[in-house]
Amino acid sequence: MSTSVVGIVRTSPATVLDDYRRVMEAADYRAELSEQVDTLLKLNLSWTRYFPACSSQPWQLEGVLRTMLGDGFAPERLLPVENRTVVTDPLKGCRNNLWQGVLDHYDMPFLPLTDVEWKAHRFERPLLKLNDIFPDGIEIPAMYEGRQVLHLPTVKTHGHSTTTGAIKNSFGGLLKEVRHYAHKHIHEVLVDLVIMQKELHPGIFAVMDGTVCGDGAGPRTMVPRIGNVLIAGADSVAVDAVAARLMGFDPMGIPYLAMCHERELGCADVSRIDIVGDELREFNPGFSTRRSLVIWGDQMLRRGPLRFLEKAALHSPLMAWAPFASNVYHDFMWYPTIGRRRIREFEQTPWGQMFDRYRRPVTVPAAQDGETGDAG
Repeated sequence: MSTSVVGIVRTSPATVLDDYRRVMEAADYRAELSEQVDTLLKLNLSWTRYFPACSSQPWQLEGVLRTMLGDGFAPERLLPVENRTVVTDPLKGCRNNLWQGVLDHYDMPFLPLTDVEWKAHRFERPLLKLNDIFPDGIEIPAMYEGRQVLHLPTVKTHGHSTTTGAIKNSFGGLLKEVRHYAHKHIHEVLVDLVIMQKELHPGIFAVMDGTVCGDGAGPRTMVPRIGNVLIAGADSVAVDAVAARLMGFDPMGIPYLAMCHERELGCADVSRIDIVGDELREFNPGFSTRRSLVIWGDQMLRRGPLRFLEKAALHSPLMAWAPFASNVYHDFMWYPTIGRRRIREFEQTPWGQMFDRYRRPVTVPAAQDGETGDAG
């Protein structure tokens, strides 16, 4: 397996936009992505509402856009995309997470994948689980084939997969909104997604935001932790492994990373990853993965003592109860109580103040090094 390179840069609100350039250049993003090929900018929307570390940050989107446009990538060849799930709305999420103001500033449209053509695709390499889960064919956005992709995940835990990041960000683009069917075999499915991307995309790159990280019952009901770090690389397995190590996890102990490593789809052994930029060190080795009430219930039905109800509850017309229950719990119970308290605490931090500045129109010019203009 050839050496994988991952860039790490320590950052602050005062320098974050320039630091995005630093981390992308450290990981040599232009060796993987060509300005002559359309680039899908795959955003990460885990919640229609804003919650710290849950979804792509506005400064993450802006830092990547500013870097690529400054390097000669034509704006019409950069395609910001995100899909819906049974519990998220991409258009509302684009507004609530303040991506829309950034895109408006750079005169760039947002492309919800609900509005594009999807088609069944037969993959040449054998997949571990997805062909069994979707025996009639795996539907993917027709626009994906032949375009390169840049992922914009955040550093956080996940109740189904332990951690989530660059690899799982493809989950929301390559599978339609019924992708929750894949939760039962999530680790094998994440391996499948790496295989699928290597077949579809001429270039793959990830730029992960760890300015604020999510600890605990991810990907939504988390405890925000300040990380002040950016991570980037062309090997999504290595990027996720480095993020896991920073949070204090053993990457080779996480099944999807270990399986990708064993199949030489990427490197999850941090000792064999070439870390460039700043030093790799844990910023909080106490991260732990917990399950929200919704994920706990899902696992009880799919793999636990209630699995005899799985087909009726989750794979029939009756399954409408599941997204309804999820929305009630997340949006009307957890968010206004525990979530609101954590947001108020976050708002007092420098990154919380940074997010508040993005509520105003983005007016960042081509700033000099170390400057961020009105938005940052």
